[in-house]
Amino acid sequence: MLLQFILALIATPLAKLDAFLLKLFNFISFNGGLLGILSKILRGKGFVKVKEDSSEYTSVVGFADWRRDLDSSIKSEKSFRYYSALTVMATKISYESKPFVQSVVNDRWKMKLLGYFNFWNDFQGKATTQAFTFENTAIDPNVVIVAFRGTSPLDAYDWQVDVDLSWYEIEGVGRIHSGFMKALGLQKATGWPKELPKTQTHEFAYYTLRKQLRDIAKANEKARFIFTGHSLGGALATLFVTVLSLHDESTILEKLDSVYTYGQPRVGDQQFAKFMVNCVQKYGFKYHRYVYSYDLVPRVPSDAVLFKYKHFGRCVYFNSLYKGRIVKEQPNRNYFSLLWVIPKYLSAWWELIRSFIIPFVKGFDYYESLLMKGARLVGLLIPGLSAHFPLNYVNVTRLGKLNVPDEVEDPFLGYEIEDDF
Repeated sequence: MLLQFILALIATPLAKLDAFLLKLFNFISFNGGLLGILSKILRGKGFVKVKEDSSEYTSVVGFADWRRDLDSSIKSEKSFRYYSALTVMATKISYESKPFVQSVVNDRWKMKLLGYFNFWNDFQGKATTQAFTFENTAIDPNVVIVAFRGTSPLDAYDWQVDVDLSWYEIEGVGRIHSGFMKALGLQKATGWPKELPKTQTHEFAYYTLRKQLRDIAKANEKARFIFTGHSLGGALATLFVTVLSLHDESTILEKLDSVYTYGQPRVGDQQFAKFMVNCVQKYGFKYHRYVYSYDLVPRVPSDAVLFKYKHFGRCVYFNSLYKGRIVKEQPNRNYFSLLWVIPKYLSAWWELIRSFIIPFVKGFDYYESLLMKGARLVGLLIPGLSAHFPLNYVNVTRLGKLNVPDEVEDPFLGYEIEDDF
C-alpha cells in the first residue's frame, strides 16, 4: 500500500518528465539528430515540428532500440525461431502509438493490423492497458497474434499494477497477482463474470480481445492464435489463457498455437502453476518463457516462503553471450539472492562493454543508442535493470544459439526447436 501511495504522489511529475523526454528525443529525431540540428542552425533553416500523430513519433523504449524491420536472415516459415523473432518484435512495438504500429505492421512487415486498443482498468479508473492484434498475411493469414504492452518506464500507473502484490484467489485455479488481474479486466464489483452487462461502456482487455478472437474463430475454422508480451505484457498474455480456461472458451483455446513471453514476472502460486500445466496439456498449445541473463523482472515477485510465487513450464534461458538452454528455472531464481551478487555485477559491466563492441562484430543493426548505453550505466548500480529492455530479447532471437537436451519432459517446448537455432 505504501508503494501504491508513493506512486500515486509521483504520477504527475513522472508523466511530465516522460512528456518532456518524448518531446526532446522526437525533436532531435525529426530534425536529423544532433548533427542535423547543428546543420540547420548554421544554415539558418527552421526546425521540423514534432507531430505526435506521426508514424515516426517514437516512445522511450523505441529510442532504446530503433529497429523496426524483421530480421531478413531468419527464414519466413512456420518455425519456432521465426515466430520467436516475430513475436519479440511485436512486443517491442507494442509500446508505440497506433500510427507507428500500423506503419510497421502493414507497410514494413506486409501484414495486417486488426486492432489497436487502450483498455480500461476498473480499479484505476483509467485506460492503462494496451494491446494490438494482427494477422500474419505475409506467411500464413490464418495466424493471428495478440501482443500485450508491458510496463512503460515512466508510467506510474503501470508501476502501480506491478507492485500490487496482493493475491486474487480463484477457486480451483489458485492465487494470482492482483495487479495483473486488474489490468486484464477484473471487474471491481463482480470479479470475472463470463459476460459483461450490455450497459457497460468501457472496453476491457479480456472481454474485448475474447470477442475479437471468437469472431475470427467463427469466420475461419483454420485460424490459429498466438499470444505474446514483454514484462507486464507477458503476464497478461499468460493470464489471458487462464481466464479463457476459467470460462471454458474451448473454441479459442483449441485454436491457440503458442504463447511467447519475454522477461515475464511470476504471476501466481503453486496451485496456479499446476492449473496452467493442466491447461497446456489439455489444449496442446506451446508455452515459451524467455529469460535473458540476469533480467530482474522474471525473478520477482519472489518464490520464497513470504511470497510463494511460482513460474511454470520450461524456461528458454539465454546468458549475456546469447548462448541458450532449456531449463526448469532460470539461474538465480530470486533477484535478491546474495550468492549471485558478484556474477550480476560482472554481467552488467560486460553488457556495457559489449554495447560498444557489438556493432563492429555483428553489424550496424546491433548498434546501441546513447539512451541504451545510459541504461547500461544505470545497470551498474541496479544490475538486471537494463537487461530487461526489449533490445536484449530481440538480440537473443537473432543471435542466440540454443542447446536442447535429448529429452524434454514437459510439454511446453516441442522437439522441432532443436533444428531452429
